Amino acid sequence: MRKKILRYVFAACCLLAGSAHCQAGVVSFGSGANQFNMEFVTIGNPGNAADNTGTGAVGYTYGIGKFEVSRDMITKFNASQSLQITLLDMSTYGGNGANKPATGITWNEAARFVNWLNTSTGSSAAYKFTTGGVNDNISVWTATETEDYDPLNPFRSKRATYVLPSYHEWHKAAYYDPVSSTYHRYPNGRDTPPIAVASGTDDNTAIYNLVRPSSADINQAGGLSPYGVMGLGGNVAEWTETSFDFRNVGGSHRRLARSGASSTGRSFLDRTHHLSNFDRNPYQGNLEIIGIRVATLSLSGDGGGGGGGGGEVPEPSTMAIFGLGALGMVFRSRRRKST
Repeated sequence: MRKKILRYVFAACCLLAGSAHCQAGVVSFGSGANQFNMEFVTIGNPGNAADNTGTGAVGYTYGIGKFEVSRDMITKFNASQSLQITLLDMSTYGGNGANKPATGITWNEAARFVNWLNTSTGSSAAYKFTTGGVNDNISVWTATETEDYDPLNPFRSKRATYVLPSYHEWHKAAYYDPVSSTYHRYPNGRDTPPIAVASGTDDNTAIYNLVRPSSADINQAGGLSPYGVMGLGGNVAEWTETSFDFRNVGGSHRRLARSGASSTGRSFLDRTHHLSNFDRNPYQGNLEIIGIRVATLSLSGDGGGGGGGGGEVPEPSTMAIFGLGALGMVFRSRRRKST
């Protein structure tokens, strides 16, 4: 029942926002000096069609991080438990500031980080690790693990709340326009390339075409996508959950990364270029151009539809409070019009 209520709440939120720039809310992780926040944006319009490449159809509502994961988030993760993720030294590539995107992280390390986001907040791990090494490969969930197994995506537990975005989830968040129900060529809500800049938040800008990698802070990574997500074109490429063959059946299979980086040209931002984007082994992430972004399934009460299920929704958080307030405004507005 709670999940159904929240689905209506978030639908009301997106309705008020004109189906664009709908904010799912801010979630806190860690504690004390090691606490950090992630802001998630609602990606609604479930059941949207794929684009002409067959990509981007998602049958459920989900959330995606408005910003890339920062170095500060990884540093506080490292301080919160024994398993450690080594950040790439970026002193010669724009610096090691706390708000710079976390780069040099392998896919396996990214999956460990996401698992901790789940288990530290009372949810179930998204990815199945059977050994303790930070760079060991995952195992796939099997049909005997009925609470976790999704035959359409054996990588991702159905009970997880936080995940790495699938290829389709990432693609939709970047290129789909929820107002016109069409796909744009670039993640700026247009079919023409964004203006290349080194930093900033102006509309129709992105961090790309620089002489060498020099990423901007995660909250200064260019203009927003139609849904209101920053940095989906340029700054750093981002791991997706999906294997290069789209089958997600082997823990050691190569993974796909999306977007361009600050040093790549505009072709890497182009929606039609996506099938030749980065694919690398899950333990080969020590590149200054690859970072991560987190997705959340707590907005979805339905099954995965190829992306993984939503799992139980936690007790009401800032996301629910925001949504209930929005729903209340709708009801109050209707009462005024009827009197």
